[in-house]
Amino acid sequence: MAELFKGGSEYERFLRDLKERIRSAQVRAAVSVNRELVLLYWHIGREILVRQQQQGWGAKVITKLAKDLKAAFPEMKGLSRTNLLYMRAFAEAYPDEQIVQQSAGQIPWFHNCTLLDRVKDPDARMWYVEQTIKRGWSRATLIHQIDRGSYQHQGEALTNFKATLSQSQSDLAQQVLRDPYNFDFLNLGKQAQERDLENALVSHIREFLLELGMGFAFIGSQFPIQVSGKDFRIDLLFYHFRLHCFVVVDLKTVEFTPEFSGKMNFYVSAIDEILRSPQDNPTIGIILCKTQDKTIVEYALRDVNKPIGVSTYLLRDVLPETLQGELPTIEELETQLNILNVEIEDGINVEVEELGDSE
Repeated sequence: MAELFKGGSEYERFLRDLKERIRSAQVRAAVSVNRELVLLYWHIGREILVRQQQQGWGAKVITKLAKDLKAAFPEMKGLSRTNLLYMRAFAEAYPDEQIVQQSAGQIPWFHNCTLLDRVKDPDARMWYVEQTIKRGWSRATLIHQIDRGSYQHQGEALTNFKATLSQSQSDLAQQVLRDPYNFDFLNLGKQAQERDLENALVSHIREFLLELGMGFAFIGSQFPIQVSGKDFRIDLLFYHFRLHCFVVVDLKTVEFTPEFSGKMNFYVSAIDEILRSPQDNPTIGIILCKTQDKTIVEYALRDVNKPIGVSTYLLRDVLPETLQGELPTIEELETQLNILNVEIEDGINVEVEELGDSE
């Protein structure tokens, strides 16, 4: 035993490596179990669907089937009538088993239930599946992304990235930016100033980072820089780990004006000179405004040589009137009630441990 601890540091490394290998194996096993479960549900749903179509079975057969299956497999969870209805809808939404194996089967079952209820467009639904796999979204995060319309708003920010970045960096940066950003987690009045907005976002940094999207790391607010002996402060500074670059954010509580692009060009140039290393890609600037005119933004960015994007944001008290005080839709209520019914009836939540949970 004494000889074992002579090489204590080596043993610690050995133990750490073993722990990591075991955790990786556990994750792979969880993914495998989830995939098999989702695939089983797809097959059950497909058989129900086929027999209803070919033999004219009505909806009552699902009630009887749920009762008989639970009697035959009392220890098995997830065979309730509600879940069987989800299985049927799942098979109808994904008629190709290959798609289930390669994509939908990679995310937890209740993620799929949420997508079936909330996203009717097949292309949008597949995009959310792929993003969930790539980013490890929890169900709460997935719902948040659906509610904010991430699929519709991806890459909609006005930028000059194509003219100032390489094609690969430009494409990725364009995907990262959104328009509009939804800051409805803030409680700000209509007379809020830029510093009020900045302080509120910093106070709610977790929600802010979630809204910005995966990859942003917060460096600081009122970040100080010095140029020619004069002091300047950047509203918000981030580093983006997928873009491998610094991101300067300038906050405005008014409509975009051309002067904003000149100021941002200066900030981006300064960060490139002061902080950027040879391993970093060019710094990107994001101007967040209350409103914008597309033509004015395009003119303002046309001859600017630094990569800058302009997006807008929504606050709770300035949402369109049609959205103010909006109650959950019937579909949203049904989704949550159906999921709750399944969990209560089955006694457990069959959702496997979230992988790479972003929260």
